[in-house]
Amino acid sequence: MSNIAIIPARGGSKRIPKKNIKGFLGKPVIAYSIEAALLSGLFEEVMVSTDDEEIAAVAKQYGATVPFMRSQKNADDFATLNDVIEEVLGSYNNEGKKFNNGCCILSTAPFVTTEKLKEAYNLLLQKKFDSVRPIVKFSYPIQRAFKLSPNNSLQMFYPEHLKTRSQDLEPAYHDAGQFYWFRTDKILTGTNKGGLIISETEAQDIDTIEDWELAELKLSMLRNLFREG
Repeated sequence: MSNIAIIPARGGSKRIPKKNIKGFLGKPVIAYSIEAALLSGLFEEVMVSTDDEEIAAVAKQYGATVPFMRSQKNADDFATLNDVIEEVLGSYNNEGKKFNNGCCILSTAPFVTTEKLKEAYNLLLQKKFDSVRPIVKFSYPIQRAFKLSPNNSLQMFYPEHLKTRSQDLEPAYHDAGQFYWFRTDKILTGTNKGGLIISETEAQDIDTIEDWELAELKLSMLRNLFREG
């Protein structure tokens, strides 16, 4: 089977300037995604979809291809991952290149490993899912969540679980925001989705400088544990 890794990395990040190529523990954060994809040996092509020449140069430096620049239509705040993937696959198709499966690896996902990419890929094939993504268990039962009114009064979203024991509540999970394996005939719109559970220490949403610093602390801790182990 032929697989493609698509790493979306548009320019113009507002909250963290040059977020996709900002230094993260010694190298541009996008390098982690590129290197994990290349080292996995799973992909015929590892490419970066960007509208930014500086990002393109860094991507090539770390071994990715940038065969074409992203269209302006898919470089604004309203373009979805599915839009970007469709554009990439369409461009390759125009060149006579087709892929059975793809993996969209986010450019700010320094926790991605070759092992997790392989585990998720095996799930995609063995369980015949349309797509597979890493997920993280919520640390507190979502059935006990509150909503806050404008006057600061609290109400439970699920008041029927006020007295339910925590161990009797069904676990809930959220998207780790790292990568998405998919069948190219479904992309991310297929309803048969699979999840690969990872720990909370293996994931960190990076939207602010505080998130960035916490992610660096987490990855440093994981590296130290690996060395000690």
